[in-house]
Amino acid sequence: MDKYAETNITQDMIGATVREVIRQLVPDRKITLEEAKRLTEAIEQESARRNQQSVIAVCTPEGNPILVHVMDGAFLVSFDVAVKKAYTAVAVKMSTMELSKLCMPGETFYGLDKMDNGKIAILGGGVPLKIGGRIIGGLAVSGGTGEADDALARYGQEILQQVLQDGKA
Repeated sequence: MDKYAETNITQDMIGATVREVIRQLVPDRKITLEEAKRLTEAIEQESARRNQQSVIAVCTPEGNPILVHVMDGAFLVSFDVAVKKAYTAVAVKMSTMELSKLCMPGETFYGLDKMDNGKIAILGGGVPLKIGGRIIGGLAVSGGTGEADDALARYGQEILQQVLQDGKA
């Protein structure tokens, strides 16, 4: 009798688990378009539940946009702001809400938003997406206050593992 038969574990299950662990540990792991779609769909539902019309942007670890999702009724300006927030989150490896505090007059990064040809956004709502401490992409929400956008982006961080593992949120 196979040593795995007693525990109802099949070779296919072990192989799938090993492949998933390796996929998540590979240094160049990036969020895929399909994963970004599932993540933004879940955030859109939560945004609608909170009565906020948002633009949700996801970028690669290098800051290149891979998906920008615009909810009906979102502000026109939110498109560019969301893309910049996602870029900023991966560029500085922290949330844009945290960065906004460090960019106040007299603080460490005061004036940072004036650099990098206007690509940096210091408004709340952008977060790096991480697996095992490694950034796999950036996520940003724009459409509400900095606090509301930050809360939705952090919601996206919270459900990321579930989206990646289960294929749904």
